[in-house]
Amino acid sequence: MNIERLKEIREDKDLKQKEVAEVLGIKQQQYSEYEIGKRLIPINYLYKLAEYYNTSIDYLVGKTDIRKPYPKSII
Repeated sequence: MNIERLKEIREDKDLKQKEVAEVLGIKQQQYSEYEIGKRLIPINYLYKLAEYYNTSIDYLVGKTDIRKPYPKSII
């Protein structure tokens, strides 16, 4: 997983780790460990971050370079 995207998108929005950690309901230290690759980030946090940043999980993990979120499913 390309964890560099987590830091990149956070910094693009001029956010601090603590602010993003608050969105996830976790401590800054735990979020920091996700950003540096010390811990794997759970899928539910990736989902929250994708919604928060208005992008896709694929973008966050480096599977695509397109920041635009996918269209909502009608299913």
